[in-house]
Amino acid sequence: MSVGDVIAKIVNFLRVGCPHGVPAADTIPLLALLRRRLSDEEVAQIATELIQHGDLPVDATQVRVMITKITDELPSPDEVERVKEHLGIRGSPMPDELPPPIGR
Repeated sequence: MSVGDVIAKIVNFLRVGCPHGVPAADTIPLLALLRRRLSDEEVAQIATELIQHGDLPVDATQVRVMITKITDELPSPDEVERVKEHLGIRGSPMPDELPPPIGR
């Protein structure tokens, strides 16, 4: 499976979990969850795809700033857990154990 295929699967997974778009308060915790297993570039690709379709309430520059913030200061465990629960309720559970990172 190519990196593009994996990114498309993740984008579809997030769209199922957040059918009305990602709430603004959940953007940083969501990116932090993705950042656990993806590179900054891969997270940016996913965010760009979500932005282009109106699923993420930020622009590409804001995503880059958020990724930098995540690498410097992670969101609280409560924020991350809130996003995981939201995705799970919507039928897209985020496993505690994720597969190995893409391309690493």
